[in-house]
Amino acid sequence: MAARPGYNQPPMNPFSNQPQYARQYSNDSDADSYTSRNASSVPLATSAYYDGTYTPQSGDEASFPGYDKHYSASVESHMSTGTSIAPNNPFADLPGSSEPYPAWSADRQIPMSTEEIEDIFLDLAQKFGFQKDSMRNMFDFLMTLLDSRASRMSPNQALLTVHADYIGGQHANYRKWYFAAQLNLDDAVGQSQNPGLQRLRSVKGNVKTASTKSLDSALNRWRNAMNNMSQYDRLRQVALYLLCWGEAGNVRFTPECLCFIFKCADDYYRSPECQNRVDPVPEGLYLETVIKPLYRFMRDQGYEVVEGKFVRREKDHDQIIGYDDINQLFWYPEGLAKIVLQDNTRLIDVPPAQRFTKFGRIAWNRVFFKTYFEKRSRAHLLVNFNRIWILHVAVFWFYTAFNSPKVYAPRNKQNPSPAMTWSATALGGAVATLIMIAATIAEFSYIPTSWHNAGHLTTRLVFLLVVLALTGGPTFYIAIVDDRPGQGNIPLIIGIAQFFISVVATVAFSIIPSGRMFGDRVRGKSRKYLASQTFTASYPTLGKTARLASISLWLLIFGCKFAESYFFLTSSFSSPIAVMARTKVQGCNDRYFGNALCSNQVPFALAIMYVMDLILFFLDTYLWYIIWVVVFSVARSFHLGLSIWTPWKEVYTRMPKRIYAKLLATSEMEVKYKPKVLVSQVWNAIIISMYREHLLSIHHVQRLLYHQVDGPDGRRTLRAPPFFTNNTGNESDFFPSGGEAERRISFFASSLTTAVPEPLPVESMPTFTVLVPHYSEKILLSLREIIREEDQNTRVTLLEYLKQLHPIEWDNFVKDTKILAEESETTSTFDGTTSSNEKAGTKRTDDLPFYCIGFKTAAPEYTLRTRIWASLRAQTLYRTVSGMMNYSKAIKLLYRVENPQIVQRFAGNTDRLERELERMSRRKFKFTVSMQRYAKFNKEELENAEFLLRAYPDLQIAYLDEEPGPKGGDPRLFSVLIDGHSEIDERTGKRKPKFRVELPGNPILGDGKSDNQNHAIIFYRGEYLQLIDANQDNYLEECLKIRNILGEFEQYSVSSQSPYAQWGHKEFSQFPVAIVGTREYIFSENIGVLGDIAAGKEQTFGTLTPRVLAWIGGKLHYGHPDFLNATFMTTRGGVSKAQKGLHLNEDIFAGMTAISRGGRIKHSEYYQCGKGRDLGFGTILNFQTKLGTGMGEQMLSREYYYLGTQLPMDRFLTFYYGHPGFHINNILVIYSIQTFMVTLLYLGTLNKQLAICKVDSQGNVLGGQPGCYNLIPVFDWIKHCIISIFLVFFIAFLPLFMQELLERGTGKALIRLGKHFLSLSPIFEVFSTQIYSQSILSNLTFGGARYIATGRGFATTRISFTILYSRFAGPSIYMGMRNLLLLLYATMSIWTPFLIYFWVSVLSLCIAPFLFNPHQFSFADFIIDYREFLRWMSRGNSRTKASSWYGYCRLSRTMITGYKKKKLGHPSEKLAGDVPRAKWRSVIFSEIILPICGATLFVVAYMFVKSFPDRNGNQNPSPLIRIAVIAVGPVVWNATVLLSLFFVSLFLGPMMESWARFPAFMAAFAHFLALIGLVAFFEFFWFLELWDASHAVLGVIAIIAIQRAIQKILISVFLSRELKHEETNRAWWSGKWYGRGLGSSAFSQPAREFVVKIVEMSLWTSDFLLAHLLLIVMTPPMFIPFVDKMHSMMMFWLRPSKQIRPPLFSTKQKRQRRWIVLKYTLVYIIVVAFLAALIVLPALFRDHITFNCTVCQNI
Repeated sequence: MAARPGYNQPPMNPFSNQPQYARQYSNDSDADSYTSRNASSVPLATSAYYDGTYTPQSGDEASFPGYDKHYSASVESHMSTGTSIAPNNPFADLPGSSEPYPAWSADRQIPMSTEEIEDIFLDLAQKFGFQKDSMRNMFDFLMTLLDSRASRMSPNQALLTVHADYIGGQHANYRKWYFAAQLNLDDAVGQSQNPGLQRLRSVKGNVKTASTKSLDSALNRWRNAMNNMSQYDRLRQVALYLLCWGEAGNVRFTPECLCFIFKCADDYYRSPECQNRVDPVPEGLYLETVIKPLYRFMRDQGYEVVEGKFVRREKDHDQIIGYDDINQLFWYPEGLAKIVLQDNTRLIDVPPAQRFTKFGRIAWNRVFFKTYFEKRSRAHLLVNFNRIWILHVAVFWFYTAFNSPKVYAPRNKQNPSPAMTWSATALGGAVATLIMIAATIAEFSYIPTSWHNAGHLTTRLVFLLVVLALTGGPTFYIAIVDDRPGQGNIPLIIGIAQFFISVVATVAFSIIPSGRMFGDRVRGKSRKYLASQTFTASYPTLGKTARLASISLWLLIFGCKFAESYFFLTSSFSSPIAVMARTKVQGCNDRYFGNALCSNQVPFALAIMYVMDLILFFLDTYLWYIIWVVVFSVARSFHLGLSIWTPWKEVYTRMPKRIYAKLLATSEMEVKYKPKVLVSQVWNAIIISMYREHLLSIHHVQRLLYHQVDGPDGRRTLRAPPFFTNNTGNESDFFPSGGEAERRISFFASSLTTAVPEPLPVESMPTFTVLVPHYSEKILLSLREIIREEDQNTRVTLLEYLKQLHPIEWDNFVKDTKILAEESETTSTFDGTTSSNEKAGTKRTDDLPFYCIGFKTAAPEYTLRTRIWASLRAQTLYRTVSGMMNYSKAIKLLYRVENPQIVQRFAGNTDRLERELERMSRRKFKFTVSMQRYAKFNKEELENAEFLLRAYPDLQIAYLDEEPGPKGGDPRLFSVLIDGHSEIDERTGKRKPKFRVELPGNPILGDGKSDNQNHAIIFYRGEYLQLIDANQDNYLEECLKIRNILGEFEQYSVSSQSPYAQWGHKEFSQFPVAIVGTREYIFSENIGVLGDIAAGKEQTFGTLTPRVLAWIGGKLHYGHPDFLNATFMTTRGGVSKAQKGLHLNEDIFAGMTAISRGGRIKHSEYYQCGKGRDLGFGTILNFQTKLGTGMGEQMLSREYYYLGTQLPMDRFLTFYYGHPGFHINNILVIYSIQTFMVTLLYLGTLNKQLAICKVDSQGNVLGGQPGCYNLIPVFDWIKHCIISIFLVFFIAFLPLFMQELLERGTGKALIRLGKHFLSLSPIFEVFSTQIYSQSILSNLTFGGARYIATGRGFATTRISFTILYSRFAGPSIYMGMRNLLLLLYATMSIWTPFLIYFWVSVLSLCIAPFLFNPHQFSFADFIIDYREFLRWMSRGNSRTKASSWYGYCRLSRTMITGYKKKKLGHPSEKLAGDVPRAKWRSVIFSEIILPICGATLFVVAYMFVKSFPDRNGNQNPSPLIRIAVIAVGPVVWNATVLLSLFFVSLFLGPMMESWARFPAFMAAFAHFLALIGLVAFFEFFWFLELWDASHAVLGVIAIIAIQRAIQKILISVFLSRELKHEETNRAWWSGKWYGRGLGSSAFSQPAREFVVKIVEMSLWTSDFLLAHLLLIVMTPPMFIPFVDKMHSMMMFWLRPSKQIRPPLFSTKQKRQRRWIVLKYTLVYIIVVAFLAALIVLPALFRDHITFNCTVCQNI
């Protein structure tokens, strides 16, 4: 650099005030200047780059292995000079237009010219070996950024603020890291003393030695150093940071690691050694020595190489050192001290200036360790949300203990003494302390103990044990001395004191975050907490009103909750407790247990009721949360001026004024025009864009446009459209009612009523980029996809389906096409001789093709129109691109409207005007699609992508390009950028790239989406980033608000002070805005009930709640139209996190990172983007499963741990109820149903077996009822419970109703709610709740989170019974059926009308999938489904079938057993399907202990019922033996059948080889025998019960529970891993075990397969019976006339005339179908009759069927 001419000579050089580079910061005369760069520091012995490997001689770059890589040149951009643009420049007459960066031009006092900046980049690239393309890319990046900033402030200020944002400002991540890692000490100590020693101890804040001054003075010194830097150095630092960042690949996910690399590079650059170096180092050196070793470490954590392919390792998150663990090493001085080279010297012992040269020799795999263990367990809920548990469980204890005195009263008294009452109630504090202790112990297992935050855990544990002694100890004392005489008041005083201590402890534990007790990690002043404060707890402060709102919201919620719960739940519970607490059941006996169990049946029931009450106590909070959030949200919307209750007429008539005032930057305009003229241009553009999208017909357009008319005095004037002038509020005059146009215009109108930030003029608005990740979504629909049916089930082509949904738009489209066709016809007919009367007749028939498929001639321009019409209404990338390109249109429109002088200048020359507008829009808006697979596209996809580039030349596509590596090496991957202006290479036919940057390796290490965003992020430009999914849309009128939205970042009017000046820095202290959220509109809203539910959910989640959450600082999630502050996010680890599996919902992690690192998140109401969701039943549930599993993964993540243990109380509650609380509430709702069923079962047994007292109206027991039990209060309590559960469910509809009420008025809201109830949406709600809760729980136990591609099917596709059954049996149907049995028993034993509600909700768990299946009830399809089901049940035993019951059964098993390791194909294939074996800890709890507990519960209930003498007064034989025989019997029977058949097939199989169906026959025979066995045992059991139905049901419940436990234990304990193929199954049935590739395991496998088969037999028979039960339930509706029509109306909300036609079959198909239907109807009737007979016949002839067998008497 010293050798560079032109810097130090002339006096007017801006940098000359620093004559000597080596000391450019040291104005501080202090010894510890910003860094010690003593020029005298010893130079290395050789000038080798990294010692000993490579001594540079002139020109021998090629000798270094790996550097002869050929970086193919990509197209040069006009990077440096303006003159390199073609000389015949079209803009030559416009000053500044020849500059690529107009705001950074010589006439604006820029601190350095573009050429000088380019020299800096070239110099850095030569010193460090950055890639040429990356260097050009980053140069363009920085220049665009400076141009964007300089267009609204002085260039000097622009450079200062950029430097402050990246390197040195108050909110720059680098500066925060520099102090968090205590590097100021390292740099201060320098080489004067031994550098390594002092920094090993984390410095405590109070040590004041000469070398460690306090933090404040260090910060001031930092600011001074920054202030005294030259602009040249500032730019060089930013450039170096960007160059390091631009090639970092996956290291970009670890921001602090990147800071460390930058710091070392910066120190090295300023060393004389680097300055005196003349030869450039080889290109790619940085990538090779710094990035690749780190990348390899990251990759090898998750993948291993097997036979040349990358295979996912079988590790769960707690064994993988992920991005976050790598990153956290760099937070602490101790971490940096761990970095060692291969020769075991520590990196920090090397002088700072030489550290960078040592990077290639760091042994990274010895350095990193886990800093947080993401173990799968439910204890995370305890650790992260301990305050929630304390608030609920402890308060519940206080309430309930006070209300159940009978429980702890002494034996001989009715009521306990006052001291005992106080003390027992006070135990709530002990409960709270116990929860804290449990959480602390669990926390120990998530944090490595060596790490220095485990210290405060031990302190906390000791302290908690003391508190436990204080809150629990006195109770023991009082219990001992309670009855003794002469104690005086001492026990009472102790009890009261204990109570108050408990209350204080509970309040303290529930308010203080656990991270802030004893060693404050959030606000502590000690230096050792600085890092975790900086990166996990620098929450942006709330404003006064917001904080007040937050606190008052939570006070209201909990105030209402605690009051209501006390009166409604607890005090109503006190009378059942009083009745039940001491009741012993008399006169019962069991052969083995005597009366030990059965006499305590009432207390058992009471215990279950306590649990039930606790769950309801939790649910109540959520109920109040929803109510108050809705109230606050409504209030807030009035405050923001959002509500619709202002009359429409006024909203529309004031619109022109509002457009002028809010959307146009009019304050700056030079030439004053009438507002009307400006507004008319904007408004007409909007209307015409809608016309072009076929939303409006010509006749509507006329009434909406501004027209030029002749005025009275002969001048032309503008006439406002009648829409503004005489709008009567009847909207159908102006646009089709209920259409898309109406929705868009009305939203636009009402959004302008809110307050929005002032816009800047177009030329000074910031530049922003839209980034769309694209994997394999459709780009443009092909003709085939549009007009061919997908499969037999769809019954409709896509085009017809879309025509049904958008009839008006199709109509407009056809009219348009006809006009076009006529125009082209008139040009093509020469003489026009055809007489007009012939034409008229043929016209109607000629037009048919238009109305059917939209074109008549198959000329490509016509078919393309239809394809585009359809693509713009489906979820395609084309729709997204064309929607987002409206930004470009909007910018041009605003630029033209606000700068009339430009239009005047190019008066005659429209081309040049258009080019000038293009230039502006290109400068301010960039659009990048990250097409990860572009290089692998097939021909059709390539054509479509090419079509996009031709239609929108400014669209940039970033993709991954692979080059095979050197022999045996990894392939090299490149990030490549092309756009529509790139030339096409003649040789390859591909476009030549603009930039081609090599990556360290395959970037897709995670779930794909975040990696895809990360590889393209280096191509974004400007200051802001809008992240869009590939299924979104945007509209011109929304794009016009772009300047207002970007104004929300509060960076428009930046202070003119320097951010480093003595006083100026105070003006930059506000927390930056990181994310601005916006509304989403689900554009697939109109497809029936499911679509409406999903859309409604989105409305409330995306609008109603964020409105409040963002206000009180709790909005985390960035939805997908959100705008991000790009500099903020990219310097903090990118726009989303990417560890495989853990960051499944990658986007919410960005929000959490932003908020914990000090970024504010806002929500704006006045802007919306369209978003598609597919709204078939299956796709909605896949989406919910994905959310649920993603939530399960979030529970494990460290972000939840930090937020949960460090946020202050009110913000913690906001976070909890806004995010995880919703899902945990779902889990609790399902638990409440199950618990309630068990409660009903127990109370039912009591009601059935005991005599219940009759009472009078006051509730006093009437006399003369000896031996009766007063259980009346209990039955009242049941009603209370049912009401509670009912309310909790229905409160879910409140937000949607309120939202509708506010946005569309009362009538519409009531209609929508009514439609929902008529279409049975509550059933769907119950079902989806179960899906949510199941997916979270199974994820916390087994993992297996994968990115489920939420499919894009039709909502009208009929799915067959088998697919639905196999998809939903595990998550929901089995549980529903078990609960149905419980409910059946409850109905037989305690009938109240309230139970009807439960029948509905429990049934909905079983039949919801079928109820919402289109055309489920059409008879022919139903029977054909039945045939398919029977075949599915019996397939797959003789040869492999794609879908069979056996395959389904194996799949659901592998969750526990896992697969044997497998060899994988391509590394780029989705690495799914490799399920590891579940951890034994989680399995023991969920698969062994829980089923055993359940079985015990039900067996106890059954034994109670059987412990009374029968009608004849004889004592029953032991119920335990009876249950055991009946439960284990079928299993034994199956085992014997299987064993005998095994030998049969073993001997017969080889002889029968010629008969292909032999294995299938054997299997069928075995299954049939198993079915017979099960049925026989059931009948035998019923006979033993003397045909008593309710006893039989109870017995069956117990038997099922036992069998389930046996199966689960067999699977989880006795099974080894599953093989990948189904060979063993076929071997078992065919008897051929050889030649199946089993190898040596051919001997061990039969034994394993035997266990498997035993379980499979039971499962097969139960599935067979279950499915038939479901089919029987669904049969009755089929006898209703026109049921299919009604069902379709219910589902799609279409009148019968509008419904989609039934499919057309050929005669042959019809014959075939008729025959199938006849045959299988018969089979169905026979099977159903047989099953019915088994139940009905015994019930009818119960008195005649008697056997005498002695064995039966004893069972």
